[in-house]
Amino acid sequence: MPLLTAFVAGLVFGLGLVVAGMANPAKILQFLDIAGNWDPSLLFVMVGAIAVGMVAFAFARRRTTSALGLPMHLPTARAIDVRLVGGSLLFGIGWGLAGFCPGPAIVALGAGYAKAGVFIAAMLAGMAAVDRISRK
Repeated sequence: MPLLTAFVAGLVFGLGLVVAGMANPAKILQFLDIAGNWDPSLLFVMVGAIAVGMVAFAFARRRTTSALGLPMHLPTARAIDVRLVGGSLLFGIGWGLAGFCPGPAIVALGAGYAKAGVFIAAMLAGMAAVDRISRK
């Protein structure tokens, strides 16, 4: 049952990304171009997602198990450190250059955007590099 639930949740998430335009790199780059031809429509998507997430986390914090009976694994770190800021900067630079972030890139790859495959390969290489550096 957890596998089916994860599949359905991923499907709904992916469909939401497509409907919102988050899998279209041109739309993302227009959103990020605040000094040019700015498209504010994704701002509403982000505000809506943050609102839903805040409600979900408020409920989740009060629980020890999920609706499927699995243990809850909520983030516990609260510190703003160099790794967090550096990772955020790298994420923003990658998002601005490619027009993708991880979830929408996977959806875009499935939709046939070859550029998404390059982004995903670079993202995985970066994740592997950080993992290796962190182990040392």
